[in-house]
Amino acid sequence: MASYLIFGAGRQGTAAAYDLARFDATATVTLADADLATATAAAERVNRLAGRPAANAIQLDVGDPGAVGAALAGRQVALSAVPYYFNLSLTRAAIAAGVSFCDLGGNTEIVRQQHGLDAEARAAGVAVVADCGMGPGMGNNLAVYAMSLLDQPQQVMIYDAGLPQAPEPPWNYLATFNIEGLINEYYGGMTALRGGQIVHLPCFSELETIHVPGVGHLEAFVLAGGVSTAPWTFQGQLESYELKVCRYPGTFAQLKAFSDLGLFDPKPVQVGQASIRPRDLFQALYEPQVRRPVMRDVCLIRVRAAGLKDGRPAVAQVDLVDRYDEATGFTAMERTTGWHAAIVAAMLARGEIAPGAAPLEIAVPAAPFIHQARSRGFHIVATSNT
Repeated sequence: MASYLIFGAGRQGTAAAYDLARFDATATVTLADADLATATAAAERVNRLAGRPAANAIQLDVGDPGAVGAALAGRQVALSAVPYYFNLSLTRAAIAAGVSFCDLGGNTEIVRQQHGLDAEARAAGVAVVADCGMGPGMGNNLAVYAMSLLDQPQQVMIYDAGLPQAPEPPWNYLATFNIEGLINEYYGGMTALRGGQIVHLPCFSELETIHVPGVGHLEAFVLAGGVSTAPWTFQGQLESYELKVCRYPGTFAQLKAFSDLGLFDPKPVQVGQASIRPRDLFQALYEPQVRRPVMRDVCLIRVRAAGLKDGRPAVAQVDLVDRYDEATGFTAMERTTGWHAAIVAAMLARGEIAPGAAPLEIAVPAAPFIHQARSRGFHIVATSNT
């Protein structure tokens, strides 16, 4: 019987708990949150949907090392669904407790520090898989799967998006995950592999248009985060590995104007007698505009891998489109993010991922992941042509 501890009982943590409760009939899941009422409500929802008492709730301050260590005792796997800046300390605590660990990532530099704990994780006999979730997690898994459809992959481009099914002007967007994490994607840039070299691509650059059946025409452009550690992983094996985020037409110009104005900047500016971080002001004004009590969304990931098949140029394409689930009330973002992390957590519990702290794109085997994703109803279509 697998015992899981989930740090954070928000949207993604609850979705992950439900997935574990539903697809492992013997699993027990503890939802730990600073707000006991939030954790309790999440556990009750999971148990109601799963039809069994799989989940329980505890109050926990993830910034308290002693409390974290006590909560980890006796667990097989811990899953972090709290903000990225807690993940390094939680990783160290899990290794010390002999507990395998995965998280929703959100910051590539922290992820690379987690990978630096590989020797400690191996010595403890546990596995650490950082940066799960829709992107970069599932996107990188689908990319590796697309690469496997070619004899010699050379170039990889990923497109992803989380959007409202019925966009409402002027924003044409829904904030289906942590707003702080969203704004973090709008500042700085993305590390990519291009021409065999590690390069930095600035946010709001390289605009193009793609078409996704059932969704429509979308703008695709560079934002921060993106493919996490994959450019370093595949340097020397591929010519390029990149990602663009997709939005409804008109969004690029809107967001770039906000960026040019400095509204995503974390550095304070003086306004009269007050010192204000522009992104805090933007968040306070923007979030109420893009939150709804029910968020019927659509998430998509498209991977195009180019290379050689049977000695001839070929392209392999993998598409995933997922929508809000009316039966459970989980958004597509919760499903693609929380369920991806849960799939990885269950792999950790079953010993299908080797001890250590390897990058997700190496640690998580692509074909078994695809099987697990499809068993949950994710519609993944793979095609190739020469």
